[in-house]
Amino acid sequence: MAAPATPVVLACFDKYRFTATASALCRVVADVAWERGLDALVRPMADGGEGTLDALAAQGGQLRLSTVTGPLGDPVEARWLIREKTAFIEMAQASGLDLVGGPEGNRALDATTFGTGQLIAEALVSGAKRIVVTLGGSATTDGGLGALNAMAPLARFRGVDLLVACDVQTTFTYAATDFGPQKGASPAQVGLLTRRLEQLADRYLGERGIDVRSVPGAGAAGGLAGALISIGARVTSGFSFVAEEVGLADAIAAADIVFTGEGRCDAESFNGKVVGGVCDLAHEAGVPVVIVAGEIDQDFTLPASLGTSRVRAVSLTKRFGAEQAWNAPLRCVREVVLELLV
Repeated sequence: MAAPATPVVLACFDKYRFTATASALCRVVADVAWERGLDALVRPMADGGEGTLDALAAQGGQLRLSTVTGPLGDPVEARWLIREKTAFIEMAQASGLDLVGGPEGNRALDATTFGTGQLIAEALVSGAKRIVVTLGGSATTDGGLGALNAMAPLARFRGVDLLVACDVQTTFTYAATDFGPQKGASPAQVGLLTRRLEQLADRYLGERGIDVRSVPGAGAAGGLAGALISIGARVTSGFSFVAEEVGLADAIAAADIVFTGEGRCDAESFNGKVVGGVCDLAHEAGVPVVIVAGEIDQDFTLPASLGTSRVRAVSLTKRFGAEQAWNAPLRCVREVVLELLV
């Protein structure tokens, strides 16, 4: 008689922003599983925003470092990944809000995507035939004009497969309204940025015949998505793209229990984010899920469609207190997993 199979634990966390990377969180879960004599699978995850590059790099490829123009004109060191003939560019590496110290350090009217365009151009020169640009965490609302200027001449991108990975549905001319305040824009600046986006939409239509106003998601990263769409880029879901790249569905199907989480769970967690995507895939596969989040919003509820008896959510803030959850998240996650994997 064959010995029973060893249970498999899958760790597929998103990052805890500012406190723990997805890779570190996944390693904690895997270490506990191995200590318990269980098998472990590790799939660090992201939804297209900050941390996406790390999740993709875990699957192989060559990480490169380039000096480019940051969002406010200062030089920054930006990482990007190339695997065979595909380049992966996380725009937050070159044009992210964190690079300027958050909204307080940003100049919303000046922030540019020029550095992201430089990375795209460098990927092309390096031989990439497929270039994936993941959006999220941007400091910019320049309608992508900075990136297009850095990519000139644009004719050289004909025949290149450009893919934009994002999960927001904001349209091009509403980018400033929806996200400008998060990037430090005052109400008056939101109005100025909106008018600039409207002018750019007219310009892109006149120059390339593409009306970016009508494309859902074209407002992602302050309109960078729309600018790339105007030169032929396709749009895909950030979470779905990363999930496919890392083989998440197969990993979930092979698991007996899944641990996932993010820094804060709220209503948006099931709107194109990692936690919601993982729960949906696990529900389809009939695998139980434990969500371990830094904090869970008091109004957060799990969708009834998931069959909540197979989904458990743990808040580190509630379990250990805010100071411990913020300053020692990996230790807190380890304690939770030790309690659950018995």
